[in-house]
Amino acid sequence: MNDKRTILHVDDDPAILRLVARRLAAEGYEVISCSDPLEVETLLHATNARVCLLDIAMPQVSGLEVLKEIKRHDGGVQVIMLTGLVSMNSVLDSLCHGAEALCFKPIEDFQPLLKILSDAFRKTDRWRKSIEELRMRRAETLALT
Repeated sequence: MNDKRTILHVDDDPAILRLVARRLAAEGYEVISCSDPLEVETLLHATNARVCLLDIAMPQVSGLEVLKEIKRHDGGVQVIMLTGLVSMNSVLDSLCHGAEALCFKPIEDFQPLLKILSDAFRKTDRWRKSIEELRMRRAETLALT
């Protein structure tokens, strides 16, 4: 299991970035806050974060567009949408494009988000374990030939 629980949080609201970072850090997460959605791909590569909290409504580019780009480049990144846009379309669009879950702002109770994050990290740990097992099997196969 990966002990480093790094989350990339992308939101154009500095108050939300501070609140979420403070609350999640208290739960043992390392939170990298980003107010510019155009930096997401670079930050994901630089930090190797496997979980991303992503706002939908941002002025530079839509969080849904960022979600599509993340999934296009690395489908294994677990993306959780955080939004103040309470609509069926925001839920369906997020899920259709590969988001793990969607939470609504303002966040008054962090327990649902903490549960979602825990599940997301368990999922990334399962994928890492499967990939490592595949590498070991390939190495064994190559050693036999």
